[in-house]
Amino acid sequence: MADFASDRRRVLATLAVAAVAVVVLARLLGFGGESAVRVPSVAEAATVSIPIADGSSTTAAGSASLVVDVEGAVRRPGLYRFRSGARVADALVRAGGLKPSAAAGGVNLAAPLADGEQVVVPARSTAGVGDAAAGGGAATGGGAPVDLNSATVEQLDGLPGIGPVTAQKIIDYRLAHGPFTSVDQLDAIPGIGASRIENLRGLVVPA
Repeated sequence: MADFASDRRRVLATLAVAAVAVVVLARLLGFGGESAVRVPSVAEAATVSIPIADGSSTTAAGSASLVVDVEGAVRRPGLYRFRSGARVADALVRAGGLKPSAAAGGVNLAAPLADGEQVVVPARSTAGVGDAAAGGGAATGGGAPVDLNSATVEQLDGLPGIGPVTAQKIIDYRLAHGPFTSVDQLDAIPGIGASRIENLRGLVVPA
C-alpha cells in the first residue's frame, strides 16, 4: 500500500512539472499572451522620404546637408543636396547648367545656399527686339537692329548675353560719354568682352 502511494506521488509530481514546462514553453512561443510586436517610435513614424533629383533622398526629420530647389531656365530643374557653404553657382552646375534662354544676370552666382531655398533662374526677355518700334523708335520693324543710343533697358535686356544689369550699364555709359558711334565701344563697359560684342554684331546699331 505504501508503494502505491509513493508511485502516485511521483506521477503527480511528474505531471505538475510537465504542466509548468508547457506553460513556460507557450509563453516563450507567444501563445496565450501578448505577441511581441515592434511599434515604431514617434520619430520614425514622422519621417517622410523625399526624392532628390540626383538620386539621393532626404527626410522630413532633417539632415546635416542642404536641400535646395533649383527651378527656371536650367536644364535639369529639381531638388538637389549640397554641403554647407555651397553657392548658387554650384546649384546651377548640379542642375545641368543654364538653358540658352536663361538671363544669367538675373541671379547672384556668389550667393550662399540655405536649406529649403528655391533658386529660380529667369528666362531672358525676347520682347525688346520685336517691340523696339513701340518703345521709342529704337527700330523700325520686327527683327530690326536695336539702336544703342535710344533703346530702353527692356530692349537691351532682350539681346543675347545682355541682362538687366548690363543693359543699365549701357544706358549709363551713353549718358556719361555721349552717343555710341560703333558697337566696339561696348568693350568699355564692364561685363562685355570681345566675344559678346561679336554676338551683337548685326543685332544693334551703330554697327
